[in-house]
Amino acid sequence: MQREEKQLDASLDALLSQVADLKNSLGSFIYKLENEYDRLTWPSVLDSFALLSGQLNTLNKVLKHEKTPLFRNQVIIPLVLSPDRDEDLMRQTEGRVPVFSHEVVPDHLRTKPDPEVEEQEKQLTTDAARIGADAAQKQIQSLNKMCSNLLEKISKEERESESGGLRPNKQTFNPADTNALVAAVAFGKGLSNWRPSGSSGPGQPGQPGAGTILSGASGLQQVQMAGAPSQQQPMLSGVQMAQAGQPGKMPSGIKTNIKSASMHPYQR
Repeated sequence: MQREEKQLDASLDALLSQVADLKNSLGSFIYKLENEYDRLTWPSVLDSFALLSGQLNTLNKVLKHEKTPLFRNQVIIPLVLSPDRDEDLMRQTEGRVPVFSHEVVPDHLRTKPDPEVEEQEKQLTTDAARIGADAAQKQIQSLNKMCSNLLEKISKEERESESGGLRPNKQTFNPADTNALVAAVAFGKGLSNWRPSGSSGPGQPGQPGAGTILSGASGLQQVQMAGAPSQQQPMLSGVQMAQAGQPGKMPSGIKTNIKSASMHPYQR
């Protein structure tokens, strides 16, 4: 009996040592992730994973060793339950379990899942046992087919998105035409005074169509000169004669209208 107790104590000491090493490695790795993430490199992350994997393998070897007793056959019975704070328990659990009371004992010493979880597990096991082998195989094939189709669609979407990002967008307008239109509207660039064919300038009286442009201007009215009622000349010829023979007697409104009619709004 004493031999078995000694063997159990030695196994527990070895197990506690392996768990402590694993805990320290996990704590160090978590500290690096939280505080040194800006200078953390992928090789160092792989080294930390390799260290944790090695320690887990060593722990499994200790548990599977032939000299290690089966811990599942050992029963733990709480001898003292107290709602008071236990300093020794605080030190051993590093502040995680301050008291060993009726409230925390079921959680820490439970060897079976919760009753609700256990009932759900039994229900799932019963439902799985009712399904035949052929029906289960069909469901497995159907699920694999659905997963394959989903993966194929996801891969297709990724390829299309990558190709769409690499291919430039097709241009639907001409920048030169847009710039020319803006320049014409804002600055009158490219616009000219259009005159009908056969019309002459305003300084040549007697020719037909000499006052065509002036007669169509806004606010311009044809005025017949005083003292020459029998002459039927265009508006502009009468204005020029009045300027030559009677200076200073031309109404100011007519002058303004003539000047405004002879100037194009977009001419620079």
